[in-house]
Amino acid sequence: MFRQKSFEGSKNGKLYLVATPIGNLEDITFRALSILKEADVIAAEDTRHTQKLLNHFEIQTPTLSYHEHSRKDREEQIIAMLKAGKNVALVSDAGLPAISDPGQELVAACLREEIPVIPIPGVNAALSALVASGLSTASFLFLGFLPREKKKREGVLMHYRDYPDTLAIYEAPHRLKEMLNDLLEVLGDRQIVVARELTKRHEEFIRGKVSEILSLLETEPLKGEMTVLVEGNQGEVADAHPWWEGLSISSHIELWMEKGLTTKEAIKKVAEERQIPKREVYHQYHRLEQ
Repeated sequence: MFRQKSFEGSKNGKLYLVATPIGNLEDITFRALSILKEADVIAAEDTRHTQKLLNHFEIQTPTLSYHEHSRKDREEQIIAMLKAGKNVALVSDAGLPAISDPGQELVAACLREEIPVIPIPGVNAALSALVASGLSTASFLFLGFLPREKKKREGVLMHYRDYPDTLAIYEAPHRLKEMLNDLLEVLGDRQIVVARELTKRHEEFIRGKVSEILSLLETEPLKGEMTVLVEGNQGEVADAHPWWEGLSISSHIELWMEKGLTTKEAIKKVAEERQIPKREVYHQYHRLEQ
């Protein structure tokens, strides 16, 4: 058990997860600025991008890169700094670190070493879009970026088809149309909200049925960063087909691995969902790998 008291002294340094603006620089908090100034080092997803923010607020704290490709090498270095008593501020290019951005693995590594991890709240695209969407905020599911492969993307949507919760999805503009086509096919013509360029000069909310947004895209391609909110299931009668129907065993396993399960856990999960022996799933998956 590791019981963290964030505002008490610690033999180790502290890892601060600092939210940064997603567009409008005025959205940064006073506390975030203080932490960025006082930290011994700032670990940034893109140091060049972060340096623009630091220059704007005249912050001179040194930076080091921490992104998907440098993550494993940097973790040991950052942990060593923290164990030496130094404080590290982790930032992503925009929004909260570890939400569809690097950070979760570093947090887990810190906690294994009983290093305090302290969130510095701020703006987040999914929550900002949700509260202005007009869709239910009683409960929602954050799906992040859906798989790029159509079959796997459809599998994820099928899994959440019967959920009553609002779905929050991030999507790149060049993949928006194909993702919405899959939404229409799997979930039906639900109410959605496409929020683009949040907090920026061209911020826009487009509210309507999936089919209506698709019609708009035929004549007006949308640009910028997208957050898509999807109305939850409002009592539509679902058919008897399982959500994973149409997926091969290999794709079924890989889908669960993309959601964070280990190979062993994914194989067990697939065996349970398909109601077949785990050994059979294991052999089929590893036979395809050879």
